[in-house]
Amino acid sequence: MFKNLIPRIREYKLYAILTPILMVGEVAMEVLIPFLMALIVDKGIGEGNLPYVFQKSLLLVLASLLSMAFGVLSAKLAAIASAGFAKNIRHDMYDKVLSFSFSNIDHFSPSSLITRMTTDVQNVQQAFQMTIRMCFRAPIMMVFAIIMVAKNGGSLIYVYICAVPVLALTIGFLVKRAYPIFGKVFENYDVLNRNTQENLTNIRTVKAYVREAEEERKFNLSSQTIRDFYVKAQKLMVLSSPAMMLISYICLLAISYLGAGYIAGGTMMTGQLMSVFSYNMQILSSLMMIAMIIVMFAISKASVRRLIEILNTNPDMDVNKDGIKDVKSGDIDFDNVSFSYGGKDSHCLENINLHIKEGETIGILGSTGSGKSTLVSLIARLYDIDSGSLKLGGVEVKDYNLTSLRDKVSIVLQKNQLFSGTVKTNLMWGNEKATTEEMLQALKDSNSSFILERPEGLNSVVEQGGNNFSGGQKQRLCIARALLKKPKVLIFDDSTSAVDTATDIEIRKALKNNVGNCTKLIIAQRVSSVYDADQIVIMAHGEIEQIGKHEEFLKTNEMYKTLWETQMNNKREAEV
Repeated sequence: MFKNLIPRIREYKLYAILTPILMVGEVAMEVLIPFLMALIVDKGIGEGNLPYVFQKSLLLVLASLLSMAFGVLSAKLAAIASAGFAKNIRHDMYDKVLSFSFSNIDHFSPSSLITRMTTDVQNVQQAFQMTIRMCFRAPIMMVFAIIMVAKNGGSLIYVYICAVPVLALTIGFLVKRAYPIFGKVFENYDVLNRNTQENLTNIRTVKAYVREAEEERKFNLSSQTIRDFYVKAQKLMVLSSPAMMLISYICLLAISYLGAGYIAGGTMMTGQLMSVFSYNMQILSSLMMIAMIIVMFAISKASVRRLIEILNTNPDMDVNKDGIKDVKSGDIDFDNVSFSYGGKDSHCLENINLHIKEGETIGILGSTGSGKSTLVSLIARLYDIDSGSLKLGGVEVKDYNLTSLRDKVSIVLQKNQLFSGTVKTNLMWGNEKATTEEMLQALKDSNSSFILERPEGLNSVVEQGGNNFSGGQKQRLCIARALLKKPKVLIFDDSTSAVDTATDIEIRKALKNNVGNCTKLIIAQRVSSVYDADQIVIMAHGEIEQIGKHEEFLKTNEMYKTLWETQMNNKREAEV
């Protein structure tokens, strides 16, 4: 599973390779130290050879300094490699998410994506750093130390031949039980992040409805669930420590008992037994490191799976890089178009037939869930149709280069998003090369001249989400941003719902006079927003119920007539 992430090391490959090499040097010096100490005790002090003691002591100091130098350098390189590895994973994940179609995005919740790019990547980073250091250090040190025990301790090696498999099986059993629990931890992280994101984004609503206590209860419940799963997993994994200590003490007792007999029998010297004690600690500390690595792998394995799920998800929409880049007209043709979200059997749109000429203004009415927003989203290929034909400018939308298509189809949503920065930087989303004059004209056409009344003008600060603007002001700024694209098709998805009727009229008048030969589709709840359209489309249950004009509907469509009269009466009452 980890091998799927290894290519993300990229430019940090050299650091990742040098780290274990330096680690081998550190281990070699650490294993050499007990051997030199045994020589000093047995051949130097034991035989009263002071020059020999001095000589080996210098080598001992040198080995210690080299071990420290190798360790520090390997730690530094490991930190660089792991941080770079995590950076590349985040970059690739973010790049992949940006390439997702709307249906791909619908599959992953924003809170889940945030958890994967933060907590999961951090777990993988720690596991990778531990891998290139401890995964080499621990096994190599254990092997080297066992070799030295075989050299100095003779038959004492059988103590470890019995102890190591027992400890390995114990740790393996604990990890197998703990791994599924760690998977549940990260699933609950998604829930926690989702609740936190919703509450912080909608904090005004929470306070307005005095829901602080309830939302705090939900947060605490999610947090407590994560804590409970972690405790449950750690209760299993913590058993590895006493298991190791138990085996460690058993080994010490066995070595002490057997070693004393060997010394008494003259088959082993005191310094050799001392070195075996040192190697015992190295072997068992290596086993503890391996246990920690396995625990980290158990935690990170769940994270790796979640990261790979993102990285291996292919966008289900072909961007058609070599497709047509010139949208010649704003003619729109729906021919027997059907569509369903996620390939479900029941279609959201069924046999849609609609033909719109360039420059026409089309009003779209219908109850909630009738398919209005779905219909217009297909024009910009936010989703692909299931069957039928959808053409823009006489060309199938799938035959266009996706970027070129969306540059010529501008959508203004009911709940559009402003980004932190300034009004100018937000308008530049529509056209990065727009001049100040073009921006001012777009603000005028969208009835957003209130910006110019501010001292900062175009440089007025926009807080996150545009929270320092009213709902109607945000909608008008989003309309201005859309106009700067100079699109062939301009879609308003109930995007004047937050402005008053007079402002709505002013915006429509400006669009009619200044936008030119642009095809306009207006989804609205107010009949007054679409009554003067060239055609009005009434939708119900994913189908086009009727197409006509205002005067015709007043005579033939009872629902339209009732809606018109009700809204006009409400308007007169408001004016009075």
